[in-house]
Amino acid sequence: MTDRTGVIFGNEIDKKTVKKAEKSKQKYIKKYGDDSAADYKLAFEPIDALDFIGAQNIVFGDGESAAFGEKPLIVGNIRMGFGHYRISIAMASCAKALGYTPYWLDLASFDATGSKMIREQNDLYSLASRISQKSRLFNKFIWEPLNSEGFKKITYNAKDQKNSELLVPIFRNIPKDIPYIATHVWPAQGAIHAGMTHVVNAIPDNWPMGLHLSEGAIHTVQTPFAYLGYKTLDGFAKTPLRGIPEAQLKTVGRYVDHELLAGLEADNAARAARCEGGKPLRILLTVGGAGAGGGMFAAMIKHLLPYVRAKKAALFINAGDHADVCDSIAKQVGIENDARFLRNDWAGLKALVSELREGDAEGVTFICDDDIFRAVYGTNLLMPVCDLLITKPSELAYYPIPKVFMKHIGGHEVYGAINGREYGDSVNEYPEIKDLNAALDRLLTDRELIPHICRRINELKAQGAYDGGYECVKLAAREFD
Repeated sequence: MTDRTGVIFGNEIDKKTVKKAEKSKQKYIKKYGDDSAADYKLAFEPIDALDFIGAQNIVFGDGESAAFGEKPLIVGNIRMGFGHYRISIAMASCAKALGYTPYWLDLASFDATGSKMIREQNDLYSLASRISQKSRLFNKFIWEPLNSEGFKKITYNAKDQKNSELLVPIFRNIPKDIPYIATHVWPAQGAIHAGMTHVVNAIPDNWPMGLHLSEGAIHTVQTPFAYLGYKTLDGFAKTPLRGIPEAQLKTVGRYVDHELLAGLEADNAARAARCEGGKPLRILLTVGGAGAGGGMFAAMIKHLLPYVRAKKAALFINAGDHADVCDSIAKQVGIENDARFLRNDWAGLKALVSELREGDAEGVTFICDDDIFRAVYGTNLLMPVCDLLITKPSELAYYPIPKVFMKHIGGHEVYGAINGREYGDSVNEYPEIKDLNAALDRLLTDRELIPHICRRINELKAQGAYDGGYECVKLAAREFD
C-alpha cells in the first residue's frame, strides 16, 4: 500500500499533520478493531427500487465470493445525506445505458472497521448540519467556515487518506481492473489504497476543497470553475502548491441520470405548455438527507397555500426517509387532514406520476419512504412531471429542471447556486424566507419565466452540459483517447 498521507500531488505535508493522521487511524482501530487481515467474501443482492437499471448491491456473504457478471462497473459510495446516493444512482443509470452492469458498493454498510469509521463521521456531520439550522452562532463561526475553508486545506486530505486505509479489506475479493466510479472521496481513496486501477473520483461540489483529493484516481468535475480550482490548488495552503496534472483531472459536465435526459425535451415542452396554458404550477420540494430545514419548508408551504386553494399551484414534498419531518411540517402548517400522504407507498407514487403525465395536478402531497433508495429516487420520479424544484443548492443544483434555491447548508453549497444562476437553469439562492417567498410569487405570476428556463435547459443539453455521468463511465472503462 503506497503512503499517500505525507505527500499529495507532489506537495509535502508537515510532520505534525501526518502524525495527527496516523493517530486518527489508530483511534478507530482501537475503537472498532483491526480487520486488516480479514478475508471478506462478497455476494450480490438486487436493489428492488433500482430494478430498471439492474443494479446489484455488493454485500458480505458466506462461502466463496460471487463472480462479477459481464461488463461490470462498480459505483463506490457512502450514505451521507442523500447527495452521494443520488449521484451514485445517476452513475449506475448511465453505466446501464452504455451497456455495463452496475454494482453498488456502499462502504458504510458493512460490519467492518472502515465502515464503522465512516458511519461515526457521517453521524457527526448530520448532527452538525441540523444544529447549523437551529443555531446562527454555530453556523456562522463553526459550520460555514469548516465547510468552505476548513475542508479546503490540503492538510485536511492527509487525515482522510490515512483513515481510508481502513477500507482496504472490503476490496480484497474485488478484481482490481473493474471500472470503478466513486461518488465520495473515501470510496475513491479506499479503492486506490486497495490497488484498483480504473478509479474515477467524481467530485460532487463546485467549490474546490482538499477534502475531495484522491491521488491515483481520475478526478472529474462538473464545471470549469471547479476545474481551475483543482488544476491550481489555489487557496489550499498559505503557499502555492503543485496542482493536479491534467491527465488526472477532467471536466465532464453535470452528473445526471440517463432516464431524466432521455425524455427531457418532451418534459420541458409539457412544462412550457402548462405555464402558458394557466395550469397549476407543479412545485416539488425536497428535504435533504439530514432532515434539516423543516421550519423553512413549513413557512414556504404556508405562503403557497393560497395559490394551492386557487388552483394556481400544486405542491409535492418529498421528505425522503424522514417521516417525522413530514408529520412536523404538516402539523405546523395545519394541513394534517387536507393533504395527501404517500407513506412507504412506492406503487402509489408511481401511479401518481402516471396520473400527472396524463392529467392536472392539485393540492398538497407528502411523500416519505423508509427505504433509502426509494427515499432518494422518489425525487427523480417526480422531477419530469413537475415544473419547479425547490431545494438547497447541493447535488440537485445540477439537475435539468427549473430550480429556486433555499438557504444552503454548509458554505461549499453556495457555489452550486452560483453555477446554476450563471448557466441559466436556476434562479437565485434565497437564504431568507421573505425573499424566497417573493421569488415564488414572481415565478407563479410571471408565466414566461419557467418556459424561458426550459429553453435554456434544452440548449445546455444540446451542448452536453448534463453528460457528466456518461463521461465518468467512459473514463472508468478507459473509453477515451
